[in-house]
Amino acid sequence: MIKKSYEIKNFLGKNNIFLIYGENEGLKEDIISKITPNYTTENIFRYSEKEVYGNLENFYNSIYSQSFFNDKKLILINEVTEKFKNEIEEILERKIKDIIIILLSRTLEKKSKLRNFFEKEKNLICVPVYKDDNKTLLNIAFTFFKSKKITISNESINIIVERASEDRKNLKSELDKIENFSRSRKKIDIEDLIKLTNLSENHSINKIVDLSLSKNTKQTLRTLNENIFAPEDNIIIIRSFLTKSKRLLKLTEELEKNKNIDQVISMSKPPIFWKDKDIVRNQLTEWKKDDLIKLIKNINDVELLLKKNSQTSVNILQNFIIEQSSRINN
Repeated sequence: MIKKSYEIKNFLGKNNIFLIYGENEGLKEDIISKITPNYTTENIFRYSEKEVYGNLENFYNSIYSQSFFNDKKLILINEVTEKFKNEIEEILERKIKDIIIILLSRTLEKKSKLRNFFEKEKNLICVPVYKDDNKTLLNIAFTFFKSKKITISNESINIIVERASEDRKNLKSELDKIENFSRSRKKIDIEDLIKLTNLSENHSINKIVDLSLSKNTKQTLRTLNENIFAPEDNIIIIRSFLTKSKRLLKLTEELEKNKNIDQVISMSKPPIFWKDKDIVRNQLTEWKKDDLIKLIKNINDVELLLKKNSQTSVNILQNFIIEQSSRINN
């Protein structure tokens, strides 16, 4: 029988063999996490299909042997393939009780014998788990932030969900980082997301912004060509540009008081990481205070433009980045 993932709990006890297949690893983990608390650690057995066939006798012993104190068992088998159909047929003949067997498989084609067997057999439950849509992920994210009493904008939540790539496992990984961060503060803004998410590493955002502010047009163009930006990345990129520009303005103001550029960089708060000091030094030589004030205003204008023109936002942002990298603009 084919059932939805949320229906599994209704069949525990009535049916005892389940096949969960598909590409949504996060949903698989969610399903298992809701079942395992009903079993003691000693009565949960985990195998891969390879391990089962490596010692088939031991596998069947774990199914048929009973504990004097507690005979409820949960058996989880990962990476199941077509050939496991033979073992399920044999287990069905034995009519086992008080044991739940859950098979976990990746995508199974419609012609799959294992899949068809579970779909047609009344005593078996088949649960496909496809990629999460944005609505599902948004519900997960909103529920998370509400339960944790974390203040965050809808815009920021949308960015996090877009970066999850239709997988709740990716989403929960990012939410875990945010939860740890929120222990010291209960409000999360986009600048915080830049620090917390993997986006800046994946797309070399820091590198692109630093090269543009360093007036290195050639390297800026090369780095832009090496990366593919999606529209949902744009706000984080422009906010990164804003954050770095504000830091640069603050340093420029300090430099007006203290003419020693190395001291200004060394005394910066928050501290500038050692590997970034040369980059910041170069940027300070390229930008004057008045130009940075104009730049920050321009960044705010560009952000509004990006929000109003989502279809062309990538081109708008790239043109802005390249324009700032030109020494002519200084």
